[in-house]
Amino acid sequence: MAVAPAAAFLDTKPHYDILDGLRGVAALVVILYHVFECFDWSPAPHGYLAVDFFFVLSGFVIGYAYDNRWHSMSTMTFFRRRLIRLHPMVIMGAVLGALTFLLQGSVRWDGTHVAFRMVMVALLLNMFMLPLGPGARADVRGNGEMFPLNGPNWSLFFEYIGNILYALLLRRLPTKALAAVAVVTGALLMGVAVHDGYLGVGWSMVDGGFWSGLVRMLFPYTVGMLMARVFRPVRIRGAFWLCGAVIVLVALLPAGVTGSAPWACGVYDALCVIVVFPLLVWLGASELQVRPVTRRVSRLLGDLSYPLYAVHYPFMYLFYALIGFDGDLVPIAKLREVWPQALILPVGCILLAWLCLKFYDLPLRRRLHAPRVENR
Repeated sequence: MAVAPAAAFLDTKPHYDILDGLRGVAALVVILYHVFECFDWSPAPHGYLAVDFFFVLSGFVIGYAYDNRWHSMSTMTFFRRRLIRLHPMVIMGAVLGALTFLLQGSVRWDGTHVAFRMVMVALLLNMFMLPLGPGARADVRGNGEMFPLNGPNWSLFFEYIGNILYALLLRRLPTKALAAVAVVTGALLMGVAVHDGYLGVGWSMVDGGFWSGLVRMLFPYTVGMLMARVFRPVRIRGAFWLCGAVIVLVALLPAGVTGSAPWACGVYDALCVIVVFPLLVWLGASELQVRPVTRRVSRLLGDLSYPLYAVHYPFMYLFYALIGFDGDLVPIAKLREVWPQALILPVGCILLAWLCLKFYDLPLRRRLHAPRVENR
């Protein structure tokens, strides 16, 4: 049985296949970044910026799909749709995170054993999207993550906040006011990037990480919604391949190219989010005559993108356990010693994402979207 496009459960408006495909490219970039982030060398040192591309894309798609539907849709209906779209894979990722943590011995990075009950507390908090603050006992990995069983859930946490702000406030703003919000949050984003030296922030509440993550979400989310209101397609061909290549190139830029000053890397990151990513979304939405092969590739990548993002990181934890770390969190094993596992890991995550999509996510969303029949 063929897998129905995941977009079929979102809405009935015409769908941007190219944007789905670009989301898939960004998800692959995230995996590449996570595989190598603990080593001295990474082929994608700026791969964390793919998350910011997700935020721009989400803002655009939410605005496009829902802006003109509020006359016939309640706020609670919107929240229900977003929960059905996002939360099944949140739960799956949390469960996999707990299983992999138990499998690797229930120990923190420093080797301290964690009681089973605290793993279950972390699991429940993760399933209900309740983030951990600094020093929380349920920080089972001891790394200060908001969601220590599945680290990337920090971005989904802010995605939920973005959804709430959209439904309660942002959708009600006139276009000029929304543009003003984008300008202000863009300036804040630049400030965070320059201050921290990069935009790989928001995954922890330590040192004001919540506010950095909130700013990191607010600008791209707002500018995406703004673009959905004023969007007019331009003439372009091959947008998927062109924009996909740019996403990859943004991630591949060697860290040293921006110079030794941390602020220079921060400026690079901010300009990618403020200028490059909105442009890519605009161009991706502009290609109206999509070739069949491009459409098939885009739909496949789009369908896999969210499950892949949601379930891959628990297996990164297993990979990191294989590598081992010393007291200063320096990896013990070298890349040359674990390169076979580093190659197999992304392939296994893609296969797992496809299985989750076909046998869990799509069937569950079909069931949840099915009309409810009253008992008589």
